[in-house]
Amino acid sequence: MKTDIQPSAGQLTNESDELPAKLARPAQRALAQAGLTRLSQLSKMTETELAKLHGIGPNAIKLIRSALDAAGKAFAKTEVADEQKP
Repeated sequence: MKTDIQPSAGQLTNESDELPAKLARPAQRALAQAGLTRLSQLSKMTETELAKLHGIGPNAIKLIRSALDAAGKAFAKTEVADEQKP
């Protein structure tokens, strides 16, 4: 007897949007506390913004950058206009 069981919305995952599994615990906690659970959310941030989170260090940035690249995404670009204001 064959039954068609459909996964619930919570069970459906997009692996290319998941955070890197090798992130250190402090980085995982920092992202969780900021409500950041998906790469798509991180792609809307600049590296500088992300680095300001307590627990996010150079290794975490490198792992996230690699994961974004593998998913065809990237960090948001720094707004040059803000940097050039007098």
